[in-house]
Amino acid sequence: MKNNIREILVLNPLVPVVTFHENDDPLAFMEFLLKQNVNCIEITLRTNSGLSAIESIKKEFDTVKVGAGTVINGDQVKILRDLGADFMVSPGTTKKLIKEFINSEVPFINGVSTASEIILAKELGLNTLKFFPAHLYGGIDAIKMFGQLFPDVKFCPTGGINEQSSKEYLEQSNVIAVGGSWFQKEYKNLRK
Repeated sequence: MKNNIREILVLNPLVPVVTFHENDDPLAFMEFLLKQNVNCIEITLRTNSGLSAIESIKKEFDTVKVGAGTVINGDQVKILRDLGADFMVSPGTTKKLIKEFINSEVPFINGVSTASEIILAKELGLNTLKFFPAHLYGGIDAIKMFGQLFPDVKFCPTGGINEQSSKEYLEQSNVIAVGGSWFQKEYKNLRK
């Protein structure tokens, strides 16, 4: 199985997790990220605006890695593959969903929050995982423990992370990147 998610994350240690709504301007937000030297975005599929935002950013910015978040079923995987998403992110792990991801040949990262889920992911051949929701499942202390239990696994913690705590996470040897929504909050504050 070839999953190039590590190659994407190692070059993009900060992954803005963004939910666009009907009146948002995805292109203006991407310009805001680029001014901060952030060349990667995870657009959640929590609203109807997610897919069109992915499409418009992909069309306008060819150097940006555009991923989709909150991917929870095979239908979404097929749509995202056809849209040309650079990577996909799931909040959880099931054998069926991982099979869909692998078959799509699009880089992906799936969510785990417990040792059992990490073991399941490893049994499925995965070694780069989203730790989600990080703040509810032990935060930095959990990441440190997972580092001792699973030294070959790299994590992208997401959930309840802010700009300050992202630095502490990135200092951990088993953290390859962090995801967070603080970029969108910062952007909205600037627009007020």
